[in-house]
Amino acid sequence: MIQLDQVTKRYPSSDEVLKNVSLHIEAGELIYVTGHSGAGKSTLLKLIAATERPSSGTVLIANQNTSQLKPSAIPFLRRRFGLIFQDHKLLYDRNCFENVILPLHINGITGLEAAKRVRAALDKVGLLHKEKAMPITLSGGEQQRLAIARAVVSRPSILIADEPTGNLDASYAAEIMSIFHAFHQVGVTVIMATHDALSQHGAQNRVLHLTQGRLTEHKAQGLT
Repeated sequence: MIQLDQVTKRYPSSDEVLKNVSLHIEAGELIYVTGHSGAGKSTLLKLIAATERPSSGTVLIANQNTSQLKPSAIPFLRRRFGLIFQDHKLLYDRNCFENVILPLHINGITGLEAAKRVRAALDKVGLLHKEKAMPITLSGGEQQRLAIARAVVSRPSILIADEPTGNLDASYAAEIMSIFHAFHQVGVTVIMATHDALSQHGAQNRVLHLTQGRLTEHKAQGLT
């Protein structure tokens, strides 16, 4: 489903951020990406989501080479993904309902069908009662849950989250992790960058560890 073959990424005026990374991810997996700040976690996620292209090597998403896609084809590929960022990227001049409905409007879904999907997404993250609230009035954990609702409203097959619990206290972080595990349980592929995946609950899952742009991999043993 997702395959990276000897991928290197460098930015202008920088060293190589990723170095000869090869990786295969099957549909329905839950993957943790760990590593120190600056190790290349965010860059790896951007390559998988096709928001960046490799400097060398190949990134295949559903057998499509992202480097060979026409610009007009990229938005269609990205419909497979729900993206969740540490800084939320919420629109603070729109209420919760309006934030979540935006991806549907971009994809041409409007009216009763869009409203139904928005309320279902808000319900999944426990925010249905806050649909008319403005994001600024929400706690940090609620803002992150709103960002998750917006990411899943289009029913993506792949969720990509970059440090989704990085700014949250332990109780909020546990809530967010439970939401991701729930989506994984219904078949969504979840790829999550985190500082401390080994402390999270769940079954044995793959952990990709980046050190100065190089990838190692192991299974998380006995997570509780």
